[in-house]
Amino acid sequence: MMIRAEQAGDEEAIGEITEAAFAGKDYSDQTEHLIVTRLRAAHGLTISLVAEDEDGIIGHIAFSPATLSGGERGWFGLGPVSVRPDRQGQGIGAKLIREGLDRLRDLGAEGCVVVGSPQLYPKFGFGHHASLTYPDLPAEYFMILPLRGSVPSGIVAFHPAFYGSAA
Repeated sequence: MMIRAEQAGDEEAIGEITEAAFAGKDYSDQTEHLIVTRLRAAHGLTISLVAEDEDGIIGHIAFSPATLSGGERGWFGLGPVSVRPDRQGQGIGAKLIREGLDRLRDLGAEGCVVVGSPQLYPKFGFGHHASLTYPDLPAEYFMILPLRGSVPSGIVAFHPAFYGSAA
């Protein structure tokens, strides 16, 4: 398996994998594939990686700019991350997360935020910080990973594509 940057022509496979990965999940509103499409249309995919093997594309991860209420720059949101259902549990998602975080570091990012499993993301260094919050979500599902410097204070917003807009 190799991990590479998304290329023209990958869009359909990424959409299908993302939709299938979240189908029937009670924690999902089933719009993750639309988020990726809106991020792409808005040029909001700072990092978009696919996992590929002899079967083709089997996983995808997206990183997009996040906004902090204090105006700090260089923060990014992780997600969605998707793995083809028949390939889940094989470490593909973990490899995508690690590679994506390495690429964020290479870009000089200040940090990364994620809404997700409190059992999964701490394995990658994510944790809770009372100074940085995400509204209307139980705190245990919002985690951050500082990559440089200190953790700012404020409220985080993901790219507008997460909220139904490609702006």
